[in-house]
Amino acid sequence: MERHGQATQLPYPPIRITKQNKSYAQAMLDNMGGRVSEMSAVSLYFYNHLITEKFPEVAELFHKISVTEMRHLEIFGKLACALGGNPRLWSSKPNGRHYWSPSYNTYSLELPQLLKNAIQSEKQAIEKYQRQSERIKDSNVVENLQRIILDEMEHVELLTACYHSITKG
Repeated sequence: MERHGQATQLPYPPIRITKQNKSYAQAMLDNMGGRVSEMSAVSLYFYNHLITEKFPEVAELFHKISVTEMRHLEIFGKLACALGGNPRLWSSKPNGRHYWSPSYNTYSLELPQLLKNAIQSEKQAIEKYQRQSERIKDSNVVENLQRIILDEMEHVELLTACYHSITKG
């Protein structure tokens, strides 16, 4: 499980924007603190890391992925600031702002289900960031989204390989 793909070797694009855009800032804030967000991933993987301590390779995988997710959280926060947003862990909805909550995560004590939940959350993030990449017209924001998607795709591969090794072994 110690393998790492090419995505982890690629640099992240610089944080710069064409011009401030409140709509794009809100998207980045949702990536930080929405239901499907980097904060959700960081907190869930921290939990998973603690729960899986009897499986050191799995616990280490969750730790390493959480570090990458923290980097994504920072990127989205810097983009949100540059775009004119306030980088709190919140998202804007029609009925107001909602702060991030640990209740957004699905917690499991069963290793196969815990891995399935992580894979599902990674896939949801990929879908969300792909939709944003199609809608956002700022090329640097899109470059950052696409680079982060590569990491998320690699996480799906690593977690899927881990799931298969656990369920077959």
